Amino acid sequence: MESYRNWAGNYTYGTTNLHVPESLEQVQEYVARFNRIKVLGTRHSFNGIADSRENLLSLEKLNRVVELDKQRRKVTVEGGIRYGELCRYLHSHGFALHNLASLPHITVAGACATATHGSGDRNGSLAAAVHALEIIKADGEKIVLSRDQGDGILEGAVVGLGGLGVVTKITLDVVPVFQISQHVYDNLPLAQLKDNFDAIFSSAYSVSLFTDWKQSAFNQVWQKRVLSQDADPVTEDFFGAARALENRHPVPGLTAENCSEQLGIPGPWHERLPHFRMDFTPSAGEELQSEYFVSRQDAYSALQAIEQLKERIAPLLHVSEVRTIAADDLWMSPCYQRDSVAFHFTWKPLVEDVRQLLPILEEKLEPYQARPHWAKLFAMTPSRLRSLYEKLPDFQQLLLRYDPEGKFRNDYLNHYIMH
Repeated sequence: MESYRNWAGNYTYGTTNLHVPESLEQVQEYVARFNRIKVLGTRHSFNGIADSRENLLSLEKLNRVVELDKQRRKVTVEGGIRYGELCRYLHSHGFALHNLASLPHITVAGACATATHGSGDRNGSLAAAVHALEIIKADGEKIVLSRDQGDGILEGAVVGLGGLGVVTKITLDVVPVFQISQHVYDNLPLAQLKDNFDAIFSSAYSVSLFTDWKQSAFNQVWQKRVLSQDADPVTEDFFGAARALENRHPVPGLTAENCSEQLGIPGPWHERLPHFRMDFTPSAGEELQSEYFVSRQDAYSALQAIEQLKERIAPLLHVSEVRTIAADDLWMSPCYQRDSVAFHFTWKPLVEDVRQLLPILEEKLEPYQARPHWAKLFAMTPSRLRSLYEKLPDFQQLLLRYDPEGKFRNDYLNHYIMH
C-alpha cells in the first residue's frame, strides 16, 4: 500500500493503517481496541507531531456543526470540521470567529491542538476561543472539559498536542458578524519598526508584514480593518510604505488571483482574515515552514538579529511573515502569558539547506526565549524547548493522568515532552 505523506511532501508517516470512523461510537471502538493511535488532521504539519508507527485516525467524516447557541455565543462542532466549512455556516447565521489563520483549509481541532494563531494585537490565537472539549480517553470513555468547571484543566488540555485523547467535539466562543476591508502597502523599511512598532501593528484589526529578506525592509504590509472600528482614514503613505494600487500575493512574483480581496473593497470577515480564498485549495507542497514566537517587547531586537542572517536566509526563502498575537492562558501555547510576535518562514523545498540553517537562526533568537511552532520545522533540543514552558511539568502530569499507558503518545511527544 502507498505510504501517507504530509501536505508539503517532506514527511512520510510511519504506518498505512488509517482508520476513518463515521460515528462517535466508532471512534470509541477504535480507541479502545488499539494499543497506539494518533489523530491525523489535514496533514498541514511539517514534522512528526501527528505520526504513529501503528494506527492513524482521521475524523474527516465527523465534520458537522452540532449546535449554535446564539444566546451564549457558542458554537459546538465535531473534531473533523475545517475552518472554511465552519466559517460559511457561522456567517450565514450572523456570527463570526474572532480570528483566522492564513489558510482556511485546516481543521479546528488540529489548529487548536498546536496553538496555530492568526493575527492582531488584541486577538488571541485560534485556541484562545475554545470553551470546551469532548475527548475520548485511552479506555474509550468520553469526557468533557470546560471553562465552566473552573478547575484550570481545560487551559492545560486545549493545546494538547494530540496527547490527551481524540478530540471529538469543540465548543468555541463566537462574536457577531463583522466586515473587513484590506489594504496593502509596498516597501516598509525595517528601521521604521524601531520607534513605530506599536503604531504600525495597532493601525488595524490585523496587520501582517511580509519580507523576502533580500533587503532590510518589508515588501508588503497587509492591513485588515474592521469597518466599524478602524475609523482612521486610509493614507497613501504608511510609515514610508506606498499604498498598492493593484492586488498583491505575499510571495513576490506570484499571481494574486488566489488571495483574499484587497484595495479596500469591504467584505465578510471570513473572506478577508485569511490571506487566501476559501474556495482556493493551496497547491500540494513546494514549501517548508518554520515559525518562532517572541515576547512583543523583544520583537524589534529579534528582527535585527534575523536581519544579520538575511544573506543566508533569502536564497532559501519564499517569504517571511511577521504578525502579533495577544497573550493567552493555555499552558502549552507559545503565547502563554505574553503578548507575542511571530516570525513565520515559508521556505523553498530545500530540506537539507533549511535543516542546516535552522540551528543558526535559533541561536540568533535564543536570547529572546523564542518558542517554535509545535507543528513546523525547528532544530531546538528537547531540554531547551522544555525550559521555555513553565507549565510543562503540569502538562506532563495531565498526559499521564488521562493517558497513563501512552496510547496517544508517539516519538515526537516522547522526545520533546515526556523525557
